[in-house]
Amino acid sequence: MHRYDPARQRLALGLAGLAGLVDATGFVVAGGYFTSFMSGNTTRMGVELVERPALALAPLGLIACFLAGVIGGAVIGRRVSRHRKRVLLGLVAALLGAGAGLLAAGLPILFLGASAMAMGLANNVFVRDGEVTVGVTYMTGALVRFGQGLAARIDRQPLTSTRGYGLLWSALALGAVIGGGLCLTAPLAAAGMAFCFALLLWGAALRIERAA
Repeated sequence: MHRYDPARQRLALGLAGLAGLVDATGFVVAGGYFTSFMSGNTTRMGVELVERPALALAPLGLIACFLAGVIGGAVIGRRVSRHRKRVLLGLVAALLGAGAGLLAAGLPILFLGASAMAMGLANNVFVRDGEVTVGVTYMTGALVRFGQGLAARIDRQPLTSTRGYGLLWSALALGAVIGGGLCLTAPLAAAGMAFCFALLLWGAALRIERAA
């Protein structure tokens, strides 16, 4: 996070918030599965393979959709490297918009697949030399970095490299609160909000790349 200018840091925070919003919405719609948190889906899959094998197909399908998004985003990102952020965020918005339409049409399974694929794509927005520099849909690493930063401050040896990760986690948590709260009463509105927010992030990426 600390390596990026303020505009890109804000974009990363926005993406984390979007991930929280989409994940919470998917969690409610799917009844306990995730559209961006694949560690959780992997744990669910493992437990269900032992208890009720047929149910393991749900988390496995979401993992496959997420992985397809990661692979597709990485391939596309390399081919449009100069416009990576705007292109990938445009695709993220398109998938979330399609997902909202599918949910409105009474196709929640396809909605979840589109959402998971969008989140896989989103993890390719911040990449350097082929490596993800800011993971926007998974926060265990961010919390570790945040905790290490707090420990360094306690010892009066601040680590610049840990700055911003507490905010990144907070953004995802805020998105989850908003998405979860809205989805409990109006799932379609939550899905529509995710689409609109993704469009705003696409606009922000467009401004960043034009200013570069």
